Amino acid sequence: MVSGVHYVFLTPRHGSTNTENISLYLIFLLFTIHYSLKTMLTHIDSKGKAVMVDVSSKPPMIRVAEAVGFIRLKAETIKLIEENLIKKGDVLTVAEIAGIQAAKQSSQLIPLCHPLQLSSVSVKTKLVEGGVEVVSVVKCIGATGVEMEALTAVQLALLTVYDMCKAVDKQMEISGVRLVSKTKTEIV
Repeated sequence: MVSGVHYVFLTPRHGSTNTENISLYLIFLLFTIHYSLKTMLTHIDSKGKAVMVDVSSKPPMIRVAEAVGFIRLKAETIKLIEENLIKKGDVLTVAEIAGIQAAKQSSQLIPLCHPLQLSSVSVKTKLVEGGVEVVSVVKCIGATGVEMEALTAVQLALLTVYDMCKAVDKQMEISGVRLVSKTKTEIV
């Protein structure tokens, strides 16, 4: 039916001008986009207001998400981290702990994020060429995924590196934060 309506608007009406046809077509497109967004965006109710999605009817499943990110550092900063000479302490260990804490607080930081009982949070930092790479893997058994927790863990671990190194490096840059994978597996 939508394609039929679409066709009607594309076909010139007898006695109509191109401007009228274009206007009708634009109205149709706006209506279609508006309707599509309302049905695609799960965190918006029929009045366009933000809501937390109801996941109560979804069965619990094993959920796993992995995220990564990177912070670019000067060579001198990397050397200081390697030699544990940053005045605030062991940068990589503190960043890992910060990432784990952040994953557990995701629903407090992200307004429509469900609070989850996490089964496992792993945050690994490593010095690589040009900076620090962070990888987070988060796992739970629940009705919704843990990608926000994995992404939050990476972001906060990177921000912790930034905070701990800001006195010696004014050119740091966080980049490449992304979800690598997310899976859900039925509980057997």
